[in-house]
Amino acid sequence: MEFPPALIQFLGSLVAILALAGIAWWLKLGPEPRLEDEADARAAADEAVSGFDPVAIALDSEGRGALLRDNAGRILLLRPHGTHFAGRLLTPQASAYVEGDALVIDTAEKRYGSARLDLGDNASAWVQALDEIKRAGHA
Repeated sequence: MEFPPALIQFLGSLVAILALAGIAWWLKLGPEPRLEDEADARAAADEAVSGFDPVAIALDSEGRGALLRDNAGRILLLRPHGTHFAGRLLTPQASAYVEGDALVIDTAEKRYGSARLDLGDNASAWVQALDEIKRAGHA
């Protein structure tokens, strides 16, 4: 029994697609992670900086990141990195500005880059908190 070349090509393509989907699943590749609530942000913060205990949390409206401040005045920025969140403690070199309801943060780190968080009315308060890092010299 002979199979038409188009059928063989179709079946070969189907097998290749299923193999790639299996590899992506095995590597845990997938959609961008989301922070659903403050508990998720606390857990991601503790993964990024062990023992970081936030007293103030600002979540992006879409769950794409967060800013967290601890009792010492340190501010941790969380943003997606693959299927997880990467975190950085912001230094006095970091800068931020408000653009509409969003806070744009430049970490001053080439490898981490900048982040844009939709914080609504809280954006300007976090600019002030970041300015406080510059004045106090927290790192």
